[in-house]
Amino acid sequence: MYAPDFLEQVRAQLSVKEDPSRLRQPAFATSSGIPLKNSYTPADLEDHEPLRDLGAPGSFPFTRHVQPTGYRGRLWTMRQYAGFATAEASNARYRYLLAQGTTGLSVAFDLPTQIGLDPDHPMALGEVGKVGVSIASIQDMRTLFADIPLDSVTTSMTINAPAAVLLALYLAVAEEQGVSWDKVGGTIQNDILKEYMARGTYIFPPRPSLRLITDTFAFCADRVPNWNTISISGYHIREAGCTAAQEIAFTLADGIAYVQAALDAGLKLAAFAPRLSFFFNSHNQFFEEAAKFRAARRLWARIMKDRFGATDPKSQMLRFHTQTAGSTLTAQQPDNNIVRTTVQAMAAVCGGTQSLHTNSRDEALALPTETSARIALRTQQILAHESCIADVVDPLAGSYYVESLTDELEKRAAALIAKVDELGGMVPAIEKGFPQREIQNAAYAHQMAVQKGDQIVVGVNRFTVENEVKPDLLRVDEALGAVRRQQIAEVRAARDNGAARAALERLGTCARGVGNLMPPILDAVKTGATLGEICDALREVFGEYQERLVL
Repeated sequence: MYAPDFLEQVRAQLSVKEDPSRLRQPAFATSSGIPLKNSYTPADLEDHEPLRDLGAPGSFPFTRHVQPTGYRGRLWTMRQYAGFATAEASNARYRYLLAQGTTGLSVAFDLPTQIGLDPDHPMALGEVGKVGVSIASIQDMRTLFADIPLDSVTTSMTINAPAAVLLALYLAVAEEQGVSWDKVGGTIQNDILKEYMARGTYIFPPRPSLRLITDTFAFCADRVPNWNTISISGYHIREAGCTAAQEIAFTLADGIAYVQAALDAGLKLAAFAPRLSFFFNSHNQFFEEAAKFRAARRLWARIMKDRFGATDPKSQMLRFHTQTAGSTLTAQQPDNNIVRTTVQAMAAVCGGTQSLHTNSRDEALALPTETSARIALRTQQILAHESCIADVVDPLAGSYYVESLTDELEKRAAALIAKVDELGGMVPAIEKGFPQREIQNAAYAHQMAVQKGDQIVVGVNRFTVENEVKPDLLRVDEALGAVRRQQIAEVRAARDNGAARAALERLGTCARGVGNLMPPILDAVKTGATLGEICDALREVFGEYQERLVL
């Protein structure tokens, strides 16, 4: 990019020597351990080639954005994540958010739903409706989306192990509304690999789980063309404590595993690759986070082109949703979380996200109240309409610092992906505990830095206040569990149980064979078979995953 003699001149004239005794800390580095210099110059971009490494917005390698106009043509989708207690309560929250200007829905499910248990299961006791909405039947899904036409909103569902079942419920309700499936848009997270390494809401072992995922790819490619069949999630990996470079690496390594599994299942790349989507965290270190998104886009484009031979730009693009970092929110001085969320949201926008959820100030204490959810949404709206940061595509491009960070993050992430490849791919790497150990070590190092005071957390280990007044919080009624148990009993009493049993038997037969699992799952949900019953039919065939201790 620059002539050697010019770079020598830059190094000679623009380098800065610092007196260590005058610095506020011994060293400066990003979350990924990238040392930070006093300042950056062209000498830090010696190997950087703008035509090769940046390109134009909307063109390979998509470093700058997946669309040539960025947000000048269309703003990101403001998709506020919500769900709690009953389908009725969550439906009211969705309609409230839509009235306040949110442009997409994002469903949070309770823990029993996430692990394929009905609310009357003994293991569901005390967890029904606590961290999301309880969904067990087609009746629940009807209620969840009552008065919300499914051809005019897009819906993201954060669900993994039973993702195929929730998609089937959603499609069945769309059908009841008279909405053809080619008009239905949205995303199921459907990313099981990160559950084994970071989150834990798995049901089945990895290989049958991958079959469910690739069956969903094939079914939607044929019948639900505008549905994003997976959202490959680095968010939860980052929430578990990994660095920015690790978040890129393990997320894209998961993506490689899904692409390869689909190809091995006989799918054509063009049939599913354009509908792959990703989900990233936006953390506190503003410049590293913006650079992370740029590096991830570029690295994925190169992976799809060089490793898988993708020639269609739509198969090379990394399109992603972002959520601000829940793990950075503090119970102490919760109003500080509004500031944290704003900085994180700005990084996501400067990094070119396609949709965004901004966390609410009280989420370290409870599910967000309506007031807190509105403030979180208004944060996005102010960034979009008042800050002007969305008016220029990739506004940080050309910064010596940001381009250097982008290059270094890509280099470090690529090295980690190479290590996963050496281990045989992401499934064997998980079985050997490699990503788990990397994440655990990074999380431990961060926590030690906080406890020693090397990493300042405002309101926690510095700038504390005494006798804080706790805000009003949203609390889920403890009687909800009994209400939901009664509701599921009524569903079973009202349905044709013979038809439900027959549908579940057909599902089990299909699971033992090689057919696509989505049609029998759809048949089962339409008979009134419950989420738990459908997952049990699959458990009988696939078994359950047992986590191994990784040290």
